[in-house]
Amino acid sequence: MDSVLVIDFGGQYSQLIARRIRELRVFSELIPYDTDIEEIKKKNPKCFVFSGSPYSVVSNGGKAPAVENEFFSLGIPILGICYGMQLMAKQTGGKITETEKNEYGKTRIDLELDSPLFKGLKQKEICWMSHKDSVGELPQGFKTIASTPNLSVAGIEDPDRKFYGIQFHPEVVHTPSGMDILSNFLFNICDCTPNWTMVSIIKSETDKVKKRVGNSKVICGLSGGVDSSVAALLAHKAVRDKLTCIFVDHGFLRKDEAKQVTETFQKHFKINLIHINAGDRFLKKLEGIFEPEQKRKIIGEEFIRVFEEEASKIKEAHYLVQGTLYSDVIESGTRNAAKIKSHHNVGGLPEDMRLKLIEPLRLLFKDEIRMLGIELGLSDEIVWRHPFPGPGLAIRIIGDVTAEKIKILQEADSIVIEEIKRSDLYKKIWQSFAILPSIKSVGVMGDERTYAYPIAIRAVSSVDAMTADWARLPYEVLERMSSRIINEVDGVNRVVYDISSKPPSTIEWE
Repeated sequence: MDSVLVIDFGGQYSQLIARRIRELRVFSELIPYDTDIEEIKKKNPKCFVFSGSPYSVVSNGGKAPAVENEFFSLGIPILGICYGMQLMAKQTGGKITETEKNEYGKTRIDLELDSPLFKGLKQKEICWMSHKDSVGELPQGFKTIASTPNLSVAGIEDPDRKFYGIQFHPEVVHTPSGMDILSNFLFNICDCTPNWTMVSIIKSETDKVKKRVGNSKVICGLSGGVDSSVAALLAHKAVRDKLTCIFVDHGFLRKDEAKQVTETFQKHFKINLIHINAGDRFLKKLEGIFEPEQKRKIIGEEFIRVFEEEASKIKEAHYLVQGTLYSDVIESGTRNAAKIKSHHNVGGLPEDMRLKLIEPLRLLFKDEIRMLGIELGLSDEIVWRHPFPGPGLAIRIIGDVTAEKIKILQEADSIVIEEIKRSDLYKKIWQSFAILPSIKSVGVMGDERTYAYPIAIRAVSSVDAMTADWARLPYEVLERMSSRIINEVDGVNRVVYDISSKPPSTIEWE
């Protein structure tokens, strides 16, 4: 299977480049720019794509990220995007200058159509620019293949070495022909084969699990969400009866979720499943804890401890399967991406964990995991279930967690989901849920003054959770939610709707 390495210089669209390449059915992997060159060679990439970056090639006092010069003598095609083009030009002998006029946003661009990068495009196209530097002097062997009214060098190529650079961003939807450009690079220039499919992923990941596990037994942490469910089915396909799924009910699940999970996996998929009701244990651990990162880490460690206790009862169980996905890894912090929050299955794992991790979905985005679930025969109910964080309602209760607050939030959250489904919106939005801030406000019910909790409703649209926009729910839907929550849930007298996007907010409140 052909592999494309996206070299990450910290650009805001780096992950999107990798996604777009996968959409063209070619496997892509995002790796830090300072990855050892020998490790890169072992991956046997078909080509490289250099990402954008928040840095400047010329104005960072020599501290701008760069790659080893050996990159350019490997005989492997390169596509440089924005900063990636400038860096390639500089490291191959060109000069970069600060432009007199910056370009941001939609721009008209003129293309040289004899370049294989622009095959099938129009001479004049629209693209998305975001830069303040430009290539002032071309390296030897390069020629200009694109320009804009403000920029004489907006695209370059060295066809002999198959090095290409574009100053604009083909990965964003604001560049209408961006996918055609990426397709031309992958298939016309690099001779990639579009064979990265759900079937190939299933075979590849099950083979990896088989090889790694050998004769050992495996435990899978099953929550009932699509991520852990797909991970469980992949592991089951690989090791069959050597797999035992452990479903830990930490007491912070959605209403009736424990019953749904056990029935689905025990009755339908016939998978070995142990149901652990540990609600009191987790609640005790969180007594007096208010800080969200601390809550995540406590829950993450307790999860592992429960797994280890159960694993000790299963002879020769040495591995733990988790449904970690790519956005979990990115948001928990990498060398080139700041930590947004520690996901319990990434940043919350204890250092002395005994079980060895298997994460078959670690390089997949949510929509890819859903497609994988469909291929594996998961029901629509599980495949399209809205994302639910590992710590559950504990991080949707802002502040300390109590049994009373859990009950209130479960009831309110159930109403939100019911009304979203009733309005035929469940598959049209990415996520919807209720939040319980640990504050109280004054209200009036009947002839009496109340002092009770508010419920916040959050609903967002997204593709991969890396960015999200608040969902424009119809007023009548919001009205039904508000009326039902206030009338049906004891302890609530106010409902508000969150209209924040990500960024600057996150999807979850904690």
